[in-house]
Amino acid sequence: MADPATIPADELARRLDRGERVQLLDVRATERVRLGRAALGPALEFHALPASQLYNLQSLDSLGLDRSQPVLVICGHGNSSARAADFLQERGFDARSVAGGMAAWEGVYLPRRLAPTRALEHVVQLDRVGKGALSYVLASDRDALIVDPGRHLERYEAVLEELHATATAVIDTHMHADYLSGARTAARRWRVPYFVHPDDTSSPYDGAAGRFPYEPLRDGDTIAFGRATLRVEHVPGHTLGSVTLIADESIALTGDFLFVQSLGRPDLGGQAEAWGRLLWHSLERTRRRWPGDLLILPAHYASELERRADRSVGARLDVIAATNPVAAIADEASFLRFLAQHDTAPPESYRTIKLANLGLVELAAADAEAVEVGPNQCAVAAE
Repeated sequence: MADPATIPADELARRLDRGERVQLLDVRATERVRLGRAALGPALEFHALPASQLYNLQSLDSLGLDRSQPVLVICGHGNSSARAADFLQERGFDARSVAGGMAAWEGVYLPRRLAPTRALEHVVQLDRVGKGALSYVLASDRDALIVDPGRHLERYEAVLEELHATATAVIDTHMHADYLSGARTAARRWRVPYFVHPDDTSSPYDGAAGRFPYEPLRDGDTIAFGRATLRVEHVPGHTLGSVTLIADESIALTGDFLFVQSLGRPDLGGQAEAWGRLLWHSLERTRRRWPGDLLILPAHYASELERRADRSVGARLDVIAATNPVAAIADEASFLRFLAQHDTAPPESYRTIKLANLGLVELAAADAEAVEVGPNQCAVAAE
């Protein structure tokens, strides 16, 4: 039975995604809010004040909350927010706590059905709203491929059940640094192969070989399932083994190579200059070869501006060429200069996440939650 004093994080996400007005009060410490906060949809009214300060206010007017509208309260795990919601209720507000807090928020995935292609009956984009991370379920004749899955495998199993499809393989377009991949666990649980490019199966920091079984995914390879075939293009730069997966010459799952408004940053392996040159050559090659009507479906986004009218994230290549300022840079020298000017230190947790995805570091569940805190920082973008 649902607790009337709380609201599930996924219900909060669905409300925001529908464009409903939501007053959200974050009562975590200021430094925690800076690391990452709920941000979704055009109608979110976000307020933040640490719980310790809330209880010392002489008047709640300074919060700027509308007493005639419900207030949702969020914290780290739903404990402090429950107390804060009670405090607001006692003072005349219609307040509820977000169950599970930000830990639950970062595990919310909103599935979005995209237009099918000639051979794919189903193309589902799973939007992990707390990370700005996108993964995909592609289904043909009830066979399915799962691309760039997060660690919450039950989200993908629910989609597969809804589609009446069975997973036949899992793929990582690259070795992720901002979130813990669910691909290796999924391959074991579902007894299917795990595909990744060999250049991403060792540590970029010291060359240590990853400790996991995989099937190599190389440039020009194809993966067949149902009536569909994915074609692999190697697009190094964000990582050495970054690949794009192209289906029916109509959609391209670009991973962290090409985003709607930016490109994947080349410095996460500690080799910014060398990988930046690789990124340039990958960009140049794809601009020459890919058709303008190819729908780009990336693995990340950074803002609401990257959404289409149906709330999915993606854009035709010709639109990206006209509106993505980084992808539009015309010469290598200017491109490399842009990268150098926008070089920022990545989060310290990214090294740990990368090594964990390689099987070189083991993380307990609590540690997994901690290292994934906050939205992705995988892009290099114009300010």
